[in-house]
Amino acid sequence: MSEELIERVRQAVAKTQRIPVERITLDTTFEELGMDSMDGVNLLFTLEGEFDINVPDDQARQIRTVRQMVEGIDTLLKAKAS
Repeated sequence: MSEELIERVRQAVAKTQRIPVERITLDTTFEELGMDSMDGVNLLFTLEGEFDINVPDDQARQIRTVRQMVEGIDTLLKAKAS
């Protein structure tokens, strides 16, 4: 999990939620950011576009923290590269 990946995800969360990126750490939960299900869908679409990936719905429903999102994207990017 690279620093660049972490930063890109943090920036995407900050942009979609209109909050300062400084509020977002790897261990921040989406609940702490006040995100509801529509916010989650918007973030998912943003990240799928940013990284040119497709996050399966069943996996997306399990993501609760920024760390889980970063790890999931990292896994999808590695699978795409191989």
